Amino acid sequence: MSNLSEAELIHKFKGISFTTRSSPELLNSLDTFDAREDDVLLVSYPKSGTHWLAGVITKLYNTPVTLTTPIELGDMSKLEELNQLSSKRIIPTHLDYNMLPQHFKNKKCKMIYISRNPKDTAVSMYHYYRENPNLPTVDTWTAFLDLFLEGDVVCGSWFDHFLSWEEHKNDKNILFLFYEDMKKKYKNFILPVSQNLSKIVKEISIFLGISISDEDIQDICKKSSFSEMKKDTEKENSDPSHTVCALTSNRNLIFRKGTVGDWKNHFTPKQNLRFDEVFSEKMKLSKMAKYLTYEF
Repeated sequence: MSNLSEAELIHKFKGISFTTRSSPELLNSLDTFDAREDDVLLVSYPKSGTHWLAGVITKLYNTPVTLTTPIELGDMSKLEELNQLSSKRIIPTHLDYNMLPQHFKNKKCKMIYISRNPKDTAVSMYHYYRENPNLPTVDTWTAFLDLFLEGDVVCGSWFDHFLSWEEHKNDKNILFLFYEDMKKKYKNFILPVSQNLSKIVKEISIFLGISISDEDIQDICKKSSFSEMKKDTEKENSDPSHTVCALTSNRNLIFRKGTVGDWKNHFTPKQNLRFDEVFSEKMKLSKMAKYLTYEF
């Protein structure tokens, strides 16, 4: 819970809310960032599994890689810091596609977009808001759900974020991952993470052009369960240089439950109906949404 006012914690950039840990000057200068062709971007809306994905991907490489903090996190010194890092850089971001630095697009860097059920995302963000001193205080789940559905939360609307990336679903340099089941496999989407981990790891390695044995894949899977990663995080000190989340430097806040379907413990039937109505309206032109299954 924070003692600071909302104005001290949040600012708007291009109509989207960011924490003050992402400076307006940095956000305004992102297009000057010089991406490298071998950069790998890990993309997600907050609370969608970026830490888990980062843990898997860094284990795939047998050569040195640098997992950075999110590109939008920091002040103007951030771009120079990233510039001085040796390749290969694994760079997380919560930016929507339209705000992504242009050089990543021009150089067709590999990007992995990970998503989860937005109802679970909303619940995770609610708890995150309540526990994170870098975010405004929210009193009730009901109040937070209103903010989430209106897109008046950090990183903006889940729906807009998802749709901005979906527009590029056929780009060969972008891979989409989902935690939940889909009714069918849809082009370069891999799923479900929660049930098919070895297949996921294999296909991520193919996408990234990494040769890896089945034995190594099994080893990575064992080390990549939610509980194992949570344990690893709890052993380490809170260190801003380790987080891949743009909202906190406290790694102990990153992992909560990691379960699929926790939304059922929070949504009333009326809230669920309202969410479904908003989802149907916002996602009516979405091709991917037609294949998503949000009942478990």
